[in-house]
Amino acid sequence: MSKISVSFQRGNILESVHDIKCYIGSINDENIFSTNNQEDFIFPRSSIKIFQAIPFVSTNAKTFFKLNSKQIALSCSSHSGEVFHINELKNWLSKTNLEISNLKCGVHNPLDKTSTEKLFLSGNKPFQLHNNCAGKHLAMLSSCIINKYSIKNYVDFDHPHQKKIRSVFSTFTENKIMNKDYGIDGCSAPQYGFKIKNLGKALRNLYKSYKGKYEYAKDVKMMINSIIENPMFIGGNNNLDSNLIKISNKKIFCKGGAEGVFLFLHLKKGIFGILKVVDGNERALPSAVYNLCKKFNILNQEELKNFNLWNNFNLYNHAKIKVGSIKTIIE
Repeated sequence: MSKISVSFQRGNILESVHDIKCYIGSINDENIFSTNNQEDFIFPRSSIKIFQAIPFVSTNAKTFFKLNSKQIALSCSSHSGEVFHINELKNWLSKTNLEISNLKCGVHNPLDKTSTEKLFLSGNKPFQLHNNCAGKHLAMLSSCIINKYSIKNYVDFDHPHQKKIRSVFSTFTENKIMNKDYGIDGCSAPQYGFKIKNLGKALRNLYKSYKGKYEYAKDVKMMINSIIENPMFIGGNNNLDSNLIKISNKKIFCKGGAEGVFLFLHLKKGIFGILKVVDGNERALPSAVYNLCKKFNILNQEELKNFNLWNNFNLYNHAKIKVGSIKTIIE
């Protein structure tokens, strides 16, 4: 059985190990690498936001509200709360005539540490648009306005917009969502558990759709192009997904999710991957993704060099002294 783990060594002692469930395949049904967890259920969390945004984009909301490509990217994002994110979200909100209070995502500090510090020093408090899921919620609300659905209960399981999202998931995973696989996400929207193999099907079909050979082709192409042209709007300056899109020269679409989930799709090679850190620690992902891209020739030498420059494979303390190393083992 194949395995992948990321170890953190301090001095000469192995301090922590993070095991990863992983499945890498191709659109031609080739099994490139697997830890044999395809039958396992996981909550993909924010990694599947592009699928949740399809009913929004399919309403022609971009034209209806005169949205730009950055705002379309934000509809699929887990933004880090940097100033450029908040500015585009405010602009989008103003175009809909919605109130901040209409967003049911809740409030948290910006995920970006520097942005949190700046907000605190300014004397202001975070509000709903600082929530990393604000774009997803604005997308759902915008769609409800166009379809004349109630905006008061838009995150309820039985709301018509949530039913449309489930229909999209069923289309792309080729599998019906069961009520027992339902949960509530951190932003209060419905979240669903999927088998890893069905997420693989969803990524295969997303690739086909991007190439014009599956359902929602026009909408998927608009979303993916918006994301790869504006990679900082899917996450932020310090996010793995945003930076991998840049490092790959816009050839990879990818998205991270809470609890150590990461999905990627190479738009030229037709290779996809699903990673889930077993203990949920996201710090293991950059090293794991880099080494998988290197081992299976997903990135070329120049791209790997840029990945290596962006990511740290050593551990440093607050005084910037090297205290250990990070190593991925694939076997």
